[in-house]
Amino acid sequence: MGSKFRVLPRIISQSGPKSSASLIWLHGSGDTGSGLLEWINMVWKEDFKFPHIKLIFPSADPIPYTPNNGQVSTVWFDRGQISPFVPENLPSIDASATKLNELIQAEVDGGIPLSRIVIGGFSMGGAMALHLVYRYQRQVAGCFALSSFLNRDSLVYKEVENVQDKSSLPPLLQCHGTRDELVLFDWGAETFRTLTNLGISGEFQEFNVFHEFNKQEMTLLREWILNRLPPD
Repeated sequence: MGSKFRVLPRIISQSGPKSSASLIWLHGSGDTGSGLLEWINMVWKEDFKFPHIKLIFPSADPIPYTPNNGQVSTVWFDRGQISPFVPENLPSIDASATKLNELIQAEVDGGIPLSRIVIGGFSMGGAMALHLVYRYQRQVAGCFALSSFLNRDSLVYKEVENVQDKSSLPPLLQCHGTRDELVLFDWGAETFRTLTNLGISGEFQEFNVFHEFNKQEMTLLREWILNRLPPD
């Protein structure tokens, strides 16, 4: 049977002749990979690129999305509501994880080791990245989550708790806007606090923004990425 890998076309941004590392950046709910890349470049004021890092912006498959009255939307998973106080929809999360794991394997097959891959995302994309990295891809170089949260009973917490060697877990960068009215700042802070209490090393940075990111945050993220994926 053929693969069911249906993640929509990847937008690949690369400024150098050859990449030695890959960055997979997942968009928020209702967005697309191309929409995210356009937003990043608008905030950065120029192309957000690295000579040695391939930037990959996949798009989620359109599925019915409960918080949008069941209308079809490009989201990584369905959920009962945008809140940490409801159960996770694991079948929906894992459906995207399967497809994204295939994308990651394609990078490995192309010569990029897991230790030279960073995975992250904005909003829902950040939550998806946390599931992807800390449940499936613990050998990657790092994970970042911008304006994101996990549900209080998240399987991520349970699986991280069961990891024997906590030092083997990829480092985490979380950033959040103190004025965020969609994904509350406290939700992101609680997620980070829970993950670090379980043994993940990381840093949490706050910015005076709403549900968005600014150039200051992008500057911090860029430095963090280069620390994780330096030129070889």
